[in-house]
Amino acid sequence: MAGTYGPTIADVVGGLLADLGVGHAFGVVGSGNFVMTNALRSGGVPFTAARHEGGAASMADAYSRMSGRVGVLSVHQGCGLTNAMTGITEAAKSRTPMIVLTADAPAAALRSNFRIDQDALVTSVGAVSDRVHGPGSVVADVTRAVRTAVTQRRTVVLNVAIDVAAAPAEVAAPVTTQAEAPRVRPDAASAQRLADAIDAADRPVFVAGRGARGAGPEIAALAEHSGALVATSAVANGLFGRNPFSLGISGGFSSPTSAALIAGADLIVGWGCALNMWTMRHGRLIGDGSVVAQVDIEVDALGAHRGVDVGVVGDCAETASDVLALHGNRPARNGYRTADVEQRIAASSRWRDVPVTEEVTPGRVDARAVTIALDDILPADRIVSIDSGNFMGYPSTHLSVPDEFGFCFTQAFQSIGLGLGTAIGAAFAQPGRIPVLGTGDGGFLMAIAELETAVRLALPLVVIVYNDSAYGAEVHHFGDADMTTVTFPDVDIAAIARGHGATGVTVTGLDDLDGVRRWVASLSTATPSGPLVIDAKIADDGGAWWLAEAFAGH
Repeated sequence: MAGTYGPTIADVVGGLLADLGVGHAFGVVGSGNFVMTNALRSGGVPFTAARHEGGAASMADAYSRMSGRVGVLSVHQGCGLTNAMTGITEAAKSRTPMIVLTADAPAAALRSNFRIDQDALVTSVGAVSDRVHGPGSVVADVTRAVRTAVTQRRTVVLNVAIDVAAAPAEVAAPVTTQAEAPRVRPDAASAQRLADAIDAADRPVFVAGRGARGAGPEIAALAEHSGALVATSAVANGLFGRNPFSLGISGGFSSPTSAALIAGADLIVGWGCALNMWTMRHGRLIGDGSVVAQVDIEVDALGAHRGVDVGVVGDCAETASDVLALHGNRPARNGYRTADVEQRIAASSRWRDVPVTEEVTPGRVDARAVTIALDDILPADRIVSIDSGNFMGYPSTHLSVPDEFGFCFTQAFQSIGLGLGTAIGAAFAQPGRIPVLGTGDGGFLMAIAELETAVRLALPLVVIVYNDSAYGAEVHHFGDADMTTVTFPDVDIAAIARGHGATGVTVTGLDDLDGVRRWVASLSTATPSGPLVIDAKIADDGGAWWLAEAFAGH
């Protein structure tokens, strides 16, 4: 954009955000955000119209996580913002760098139907509330919002009252004061303490989390030199790819082999990882006498969930490089990387290599068996998104992903129903990959309005619905109690999908997957079939292994 932004503040806001480098925008457009959204589009920012603000929020969240760019959510004042709040809360709790562009009621409109305390609402869920105050401050206001999102990894809600948005304003264009997140180097003494701890360990394990997603090569190099096994938290799944000494996900999703090897470590280093109850199984993956170290760019993160013996404030890539440099004159060590350990990892560290032995229930399919079959059928170059619920361990552990940008895990708020929006946003973040969603019947039906969005956009989206006709987590948690409030009649989800214009396939056994194979074959044709919904009628699993462990802490 060249010349000027204008003629109103709304036009200036949209134009500024475009020139400040935001990526894709998602939303539901009403009178309050109409002009700002069109100004974004005029500035070259792609826009996707969702059917519900909640779905749009999850789209923007997933896009921001998986693209490395700032996504935008555009909503109407009042009810548009409240509709989006669950998705905004997930983004805020996950520290997703994202902009929520929301209209607001005029300050003087005390009786407006749309009037709520938007600032209080936003801050109550951990997001940053900011505001465009007027024509004299609009450049500083918008720039500040983007800078906060990027440099502090925060979800920022930028309020623009509709009378302010309509005010005349012109600003010279372009404005290009783009911000980058800082890369903080650790102090020399902290790096040395970590180097000494690694040097003293015989069986080190490195666990990388969200904060390490940009540091995979550096951490892998240090692990190789020091003989450490590598693992990730769920959100960083795929970071170490095909590394033969990768244990996959640490925590509730760990296979028995991976859990045993992590628990056998004499040093665990968390790289940008909270080492919380999920990642460490309520501490059971930390052996007696094990040394615990943690690296994070925020001092408040160190020891937030458990005490640490060595804490380092620093960027994960910078820290790993500095520690490796301290080891530069020392020979590489085998450490935990023995031939026996490598063989154990190759044989049984992946869940899909653990035999499925349960008897088949007539008319139902084992969730693990069908996920393994789908893993073999679906294209390997994929981006997998996970909704929340009892089922979620199966796609998380039994579907392979190519790298850390192939897995989108939105579980910070533990809300079901975010999956469809998440998968659509992830698809735009990684357009060269096949988007795959794992969801339960409850979460899918809760968010089904966005299936129309996927059909309208002709996305090659695969939706695997693990359908147990219940809110499975509650069924298994409350045992023998009256379950009529959380169980439902069987729903023909494949038929509902076809009604939306998608391909629907019902799976009650592994012989029912030919429809999936035909859909995959259509991807290579001139007119692919659009979204595919797989209604997998899964057998009762008695409560997922990871869920029983999680509830044990409640």
